[in-house]
Amino acid sequence: MKISEMAWADVEAYLRTDGRAVLPIGSCEQHCGLSLETDRILAERVAVDAAKPLGVPVFPAVAYGVTPYFMGFPGTVTLQPATYLRLLTEILLSITAHGFKRIVVVNGHGGNSFAQQPVVSALAGRAGVCVKWHNWWNAPNTWEAVQAANAGTGHASWMENFRWTRIDGRQYPGERKPVLDMSKMRMLGPKQVRENIGDGNLGGAYQMPETVMDRVWQAGVEETRAVIAGDWPA
Repeated sequence: MKISEMAWADVEAYLRTDGRAVLPIGSCEQHCGLSLETDRILAERVAVDAAKPLGVPVFPAVAYGVTPYFMGFPGTVTLQPATYLRLLTEILLSITAHGFKRIVVVNGHGGNSFAQQPVVSALAGRAGVCVKWHNWWNAPNTWEAVQAANAGTGHASWMENFRWTRIDGRQYPGERKPVLDMSKMRMLGPKQVRENIGDGNLGGAYQMPETVMDRVWQAGVEETRAVIAGDWPA
């Protein structure tokens, strides 16, 4: 269930019996012909689909992240790492102040991953609080489902091309693009990144059959659900 569908009294009642919550985080950055909000859309949707059968509330997704390398593409928004760390920490401190003690951060953007250790550590010192950080797209079972498609994959390729991240009326190329090294891209300035990657796809097919996408999504939902429902400290 979404926090947006709850009133404060509903949250208070929930906290009498459960202390779990989910916070999705994403970014607003270029994704070739897909939505600029792809990372936010996927993180929020996988969190909601995973948490719903468990009755665990999902907070609104943090829509912005750290993505300076794509600033050469209009519409991309990036935060400074220090700003982002403070933002996440303060959101989580607010959540825990109300009594949520078991929180899963569902991350949908690789550029946010630097925050995992400092954010988790900052919350670990609070009595009874435990934060799990889950990069949903490359968790073991989900990544295995991606690799099974044998289609190559990079940022803004088929593996992010779901029904809910497509732009209405947009046609996607049928060919595959050579996979580029994102680690090298991050050493370049925004202008050079755009010159090197062209349309924004970092490699692989642009689109795959819905049967493939459904398998990847199911793996992502089930794996995320297992993290939410899994072992927590006593």
